[in-house]
Amino acid sequence: MTLQIGTHTLENRLFVAPMAGVTDRPFRMLCRELGAGYAVSEMVTSRKELWGTLKTSRRANHDGEPGPIAVQIAGTDAAMMAEATVYNIERGAQIIDINMGCPAKKVCNKWAGSALMRDEPLALEIVQAVVDAAQPYNVPITLKMRTGWSQDNRNAVKLARDFESAGVQMLTVHGRTREQGYKGHAEYDTIAAVKAAVRVPVVANGDVTSPEKARDVLAATGADAVMIGRAAQGRPWIFREIAHFLDTGTHRAPPLVAEVRRLLLDHLVEHYALYGDFSGVRTARKHIGWYVRTLPDGEAFRATMNTIEDCAEQLRAVGDYFDGLADRMERMPEHQAAEELSGEEEEAACAVD
Repeated sequence: MTLQIGTHTLENRLFVAPMAGVTDRPFRMLCRELGAGYAVSEMVTSRKELWGTLKTSRRANHDGEPGPIAVQIAGTDAAMMAEATVYNIERGAQIIDINMGCPAKKVCNKWAGSALMRDEPLALEIVQAVVDAAQPYNVPITLKMRTGWSQDNRNAVKLARDFESAGVQMLTVHGRTREQGYKGHAEYDTIAAVKAAVRVPVVANGDVTSPEKARDVLAATGADAVMIGRAAQGRPWIFREIAHFLDTGTHRAPPLVAEVRRLLLDHLVEHYALYGDFSGVRTARKHIGWYVRTLPDGEAFRATMNTIEDCAEQLRAVGDYFDGLADRMERMPEHQAAEELSGEEEEAACAVD
């Protein structure tokens, strides 16, 4: 089933969640190759003085990426968010997504991300400014939020109606409050209530870790799509597994070890090209670690990987590890459960699912 955002027709209803430090262009393209119908960029700040930084320029890099290009922006000032909207559209953004879902303290302490849900007038002012800025370009605006600020303040339904009235064309709801962070279990009743309250497409986010869970969340919420974050780390083929299950009711066989070897090595080459040798070899470690965390001798390999500081050596080590793994098993394990994020990772992975 396809989904429409503005003039853009998405390939399917399986989305990649925006995750800071994770969903860069190489990772987004890999997920799209493996069955995701849509991917949103890492969060781009609305602070103009930071647009020239290397971090922001990398996040704004969409070279060779299949459309539609969706860029998530964050900030607390309506005028600055409007300016950031135009800045990113002029650099290739075809959809702008507003971040009101990030629970990280470093973001919420500045009253950005999900903290905006505590100030409904400001949240609506920002949304209206962004919608108005994008209108001359015919670029649709989407928004990602949580169920509310706390257990006692779940205002997602009210805000969803307000955002729809302001012109937002799709809403993603993470089934946790800001207070919960990434702890506990996502709840889907609020997402279902949002879906019932608005006419625009609604995307369900949170704890979608398997084909069965995707099916159940879609059924429970009535949502138009599901967004997947942590479960795709080290398992980007989860999108094609879910797509196959939703279409046929049967499970697709896990990928061959040889295929995963190729996918990971190709991903690393693209990763190095974006980040350069020094940063590339270091930032690639987390991706490699996610792939091997449940595999034979994976922990020992992760420890060794953290000592390697050369891209070519890292590539050789990964290739050798998977060559040895292929001698022991033909296919990857049936399922790799997403691990809970540590406190440090929570701070880094803003907007993780």
